[in-house]
Amino acid sequence: MSRFKSDFLRTLDERGFIHQISDEAGLDELFAKETVTAYIGFDPTAPSLHAGGLIQIMMLHWMQKTGHRPISLMGGGTGMVGDPSFKDDARQLMTVDTIESNIASIKRVFANYLSYGEGAKDAMMINNGDWLRDINYLEFLRDVGRHFSVNRMLSFDSVKTRLDREQSLSFLEFNYMILQAYDFVELNKRYGTRLQMGGSDQWGNIINGIDLGHRMGTPQLYALTSPLLTTASGAKMGKSLNGAVWLNPDMLSAYDFWQYWRNTEDADVSRFLKLYTTLPMDEIARLSALGGSEINEVKKILATEVTAMLHGRDNAEQAAETARKTFEEGALADNLPSIDVAKGELEAGIGLLALIVKAGLAASNGEARRHVQGGAVRINDVAISDERTVIGSGEVTADGVIKLSLGKKKHILVRPA
Repeated sequence: MSRFKSDFLRTLDERGFIHQISDEAGLDELFAKETVTAYIGFDPTAPSLHAGGLIQIMMLHWMQKTGHRPISLMGGGTGMVGDPSFKDDARQLMTVDTIESNIASIKRVFANYLSYGEGAKDAMMINNGDWLRDINYLEFLRDVGRHFSVNRMLSFDSVKTRLDREQSLSFLEFNYMILQAYDFVELNKRYGTRLQMGGSDQWGNIINGIDLGHRMGTPQLYALTSPLLTTASGAKMGKSLNGAVWLNPDMLSAYDFWQYWRNTEDADVSRFLKLYTTLPMDEIARLSALGGSEINEVKKILATEVTAMLHGRDNAEQAAETARKTFEEGALADNLPSIDVAKGELEAGIGLLALIVKAGLAASNGEARRHVQGGAVRINDVAISDERTVIGSGEVTADGVIKLSLGKKKHILVRPA
């Protein structure tokens, strides 16, 4: 029996999204009696979010599904400063053009999870640059800055961690928490926003916004954070051996995205089904009870469901079929990831190590050499043990490609161009 009466908090609770809430009873009451507007902020530090941010997007998704209005707030203003929370060093400062370009690129993903529009329950995408970029500094200090105690700001874990390590925290970064707090007040004033959500590392920043709202005369505001997720073995969510697991399809293919979830550790399968899919809880309970070899079938369901939400059902099922053909039939699936290599380069011959790096299966020749020495590299399904091997047009198969494999799960088609 859930401790919540509102559909939204009950859904979040049973699926494992809740870490902390500032006032459980008050927020539950609010969600039970009215349509609530809530937001999560996304800083445009790259042209795409990665899988680590999916938990936040899913919270907004469930909010809309249970009849409320979500706001995805783009950090067009705060992105000019950069969130210092729990970072060892200051972020690289970005130009306005880079920030705007990143926001335009990031936006494309959200429509797969949220329905945007002008209606009372339609999602909204807002840019905090609309109010932060034109701030009058002296007025802002007088109207907003006076409500902040430096003593208290210094006590926040995100600040203390940097100072305890004797790492510099610039005045620019120190202002970030004031700007984020002000966002909450401004969103309440403009759109009646009552709740800010985020990862547990944002708790101090969100509470700041609640306190500022209290001092500046808003209605009661609320905070809700999700747990910071790591995999069962302690790896950070959204990171793979090849780097970030990007959400934008031009930065990571549907097939590679599917593979990331297919490779989920056994201990994480049930938790990830709850957090990252919309499968009903009774179906998740049934799947979670399966063990032994059946767990691999459940992982495929997980991978297909998560990929379907982001890339569409057709692309997800195509990725699953590509994997099945490649791994179960040993067939050459046309829609495996591929790279083009100039015909002239292949005719002259390209070193195996250079090809592995070019295909993105290793970051350096040294790493590629270790893969070869470890017996992990195959050309056209034949293991290659000599790192000095030269690959040429003679390796092009009847299908017109060379299949380069690393281990059992990573395959790249090399296409003569």
